[in-house]
Amino acid sequence: RRRGTGGDEQPGGSGRDQTEGPETYDAGIGMGTVISGGDDTKAAGRALRDALWHNSLTVTTALGVPVDSMQVEVTIGVPKPDQVDKAQVLAVLPHGTGTVNVVEGGLEIANTAGTDVTVMANAAAVVRLDLP
Repeated sequence: RRRGTGGDEQPGGSGRDQTEGPETYDAGIGMGTVISGGDDTKAAGRALRDALWHNSLTVTTALGVPVDSMQVEVTIGVPKPDQVDKAQVLAVLPHGTGTVNVVEGGLEIANTAGTDVTVMANAAAVVRLDLP
């Protein structure tokens, strides 16, 4: 059932209001770690890779749209959000364009001597397509 622009339900269609913008086609989650060195950017990139590599998005081919038309909204959770280089994280995307929002999360675990840390990051990647 398709929602009309007035909010009322109408039979048939794609199930989305034509004024809503890009439609979500996939959401992936992942985790990345850096065993030593405390590099939040590296852990974030690994988390995004983990989220993306669990999926094979062939929907663009099926819908007849270019693979680079994907819009990817990335959310990263790390212990020190201000230390993440967003451009390096976005460079992980194999196709499309993206945005990165970094929030406080993940884990930081000190070694026994207190001289180094392991960083764990979490990532969520939401893939959207703006269809004609």
